[in-house]
Amino acid sequence: MKIGMIGLGKMGGNMVLRLLQGGQEVIGFDRSEDALKNIEAQGARAARSMDDFIAALGDPGGRAVWVMVPAGQITQSVIDDLADRLAPGDIIIDGGNSNFHDTQRRGEELAKRGLHFVDVGTSGGIWGLKEGYAMMIGGPAEAVERLRPIFEVLAPAPDRGWGRMGPSGSGHYVKMVHNGIEYGMMQAYAEGFELMKAHRDFNLDMAQIAELWRHGSVIRSWLLDLTAEALKNSADFNALSDYVADSGEGRWTIIDSIELGVPTPVITLATQMRFLSQQEVSYQGQMLSAMRRAFGGHAVKTLEATKQEGLVPEVQAGDHPKVAAPENIPTAAAQGSATGQSADQQLGETGQNRVTGDQQGNG
Repeated sequence: MKIGMIGLGKMGGNMVLRLLQGGQEVIGFDRSEDALKNIEAQGARAARSMDDFIAALGDPGGRAVWVMVPAGQITQSVIDDLADRLAPGDIIIDGGNSNFHDTQRRGEELAKRGLHFVDVGTSGGIWGLKEGYAMMIGGPAEAVERLRPIFEVLAPAPDRGWGRMGPSGSGHYVKMVHNGIEYGMMQAYAEGFELMKAHRDFNLDMAQIAELWRHGSVIRSWLLDLTAEALKNSADFNALSDYVADSGEGRWTIIDSIELGVPTPVITLATQMRFLSQQEVSYQGQMLSAMRRAFGGHAVKTLEATKQEGLVPEVQAGDHPKVAAPENIPTAAAQGSATGQSADQQLGETGQNRVTGDQQGNG
């Protein structure tokens, strides 16, 4: 099958490579010349303009374009441009982390023009090229079936790791909840290891514990595998800031839980912890300190210098996932980004709109 891919970053670029390995024909488009040269070197066709990109896709009515760009206004702009260029029967796929409300709206708008809109919540990160991607898919059943050859190649196996969830928006909705659960799992691991590290009387070996838990334990997981690998290689976490980005899905999961009246305390607290990590200085903490001195005359600490942070660029398409291992972060920090993306885009912080994604900004 022939498919176009817009957005050739660490996810989109690797998906192109996996599709090529699976015998699919891919035309890629990106603003980064380096990204285009990367897929050309692997056998894909690279388009240097949208006109050339559309022309290479084939006959109207049978074309398919996968959009893999940051959520929010960037995604909206790309979809709007495609909608003006494509014809009834063509398929637009959004594989990013868009807000499901936006996806539902886009599906309705594109359907009026005879275009199929398929949302694919995609999980797998930089390991997807090697291991395959989990794909939670929403959209018209006919369009999803037409895309079967693509999903079967991208998935870990043709019959595993992908499926249609329901109508437009359902794929992104399930991926949103998936990421909320991810927040909770990561937070629980981080808290548990910090607690054990703080109990100095036992002098516990974090690497030994992580490796032990990988075998037979009820809390074993892929996240634990990655953690164990980092600890085994004596990753120096001291070089890392405790800033943890959030790309919006945790916030949206909490909002939906409130609207539906479904308690999600673990996901909520895990997301709040990410907010706390993103504050250079906590105003509420400063206020607590001031109040404690005011009523009790206690000693307080003053701020002598602001925190200085650098940015380690995101992993590039085609790189082995081990370049992202914690022990390799100090080396990566000395390198520049080849994507041309802003720090917010690389950190995944472009889709954080509170209630209905970027809908209000498009009015």
